[in-house]
Amino acid sequence: MATPYWIKYFINKTFSQRFFWAKMTRYPVIGKLVDSALFDGDDIFYLPKDKTISVNEAVAPPEGVMAPSEIVDHFIRQANYHWIMDFCICRDSTGCEDYPADLGCIFLGEAVTEINPRFGRRVTADQALEHAQKCRESGLVHLIGKNKLDTVWLNAGPGEKLMTICNCCPCCCLWKMLPAIKPEIGEKVHRVPGLTVAVADSCVGCGTCTKDICFVDAICLEDDHAVIDQAACRGCGRCVEVCPTGAIEITIEDDAYVRHLIERLENEVDVT
Repeated sequence: MATPYWIKYFINKTFSQRFFWAKMTRYPVIGKLVDSALFDGDDIFYLPKDKTISVNEAVAPPEGVMAPSEIVDHFIRQANYHWIMDFCICRDSTGCEDYPADLGCIFLGEAVTEINPRFGRRVTADQALEHAQKCRESGLVHLIGKNKLDTVWLNAGPGEKLMTICNCCPCCCLWKMLPAIKPEIGEKVHRVPGLTVAVADSCVGCGTCTKDICFVDAICLEDDHAVIDQAACRGCGRCVEVCPTGAIEITIEDDAYVRHLIERLENEVDVT
């Protein structure tokens, strides 16, 4: 049975409490229960924007390397089932004024047939590709992977048949709770393997990158120089994009990172 539509209003009303519940997961019993119920088996990745990537030229010429968006487009083309949400539950719940609330998640896989049709609509692969491109043009960052939380609140499963593609803004993202949540849960939300975010000596300490840019507060100023908490950073690339002096850089050492991540996600979710 599909999740009733009223659950949307319940989430809208309680969304701001996610930070409280994230902190509660640090209590062993509560954390174990929440992890098992909502995050068991998760494997989720933030994909930096294409234009923020630099490739190690010793590995391969930049023009010969696939962009992060190709990971999203690959699964959309591969999938037999496509669903677009009519709203982003995060931005809708917070009344976001900076990014479009109507650019919702894309879901792929057979499990989408279980989603309440009042939440969105089945679409073609071309329509899903167009939606993903529109999200990128609006400044949103893709998050892709297996996310049990979506199978729970949408009552759509099994999880092995549902791939989530979120389109996230820095101000409203559900995962702003990562700094507070139990580390074992937070570690299921990754940056792209082999991705490095670094601040060069040319940083002038203007602080632009620290002003509501990083959704997990992984960057700060120390002695008038930006410093990145590598353990907290999820490699979304927003700090790279806003740096006025170009002092922050994302580098991917492995020119086959797209293929490797696709293979990993294919082992987690069957979208065909």
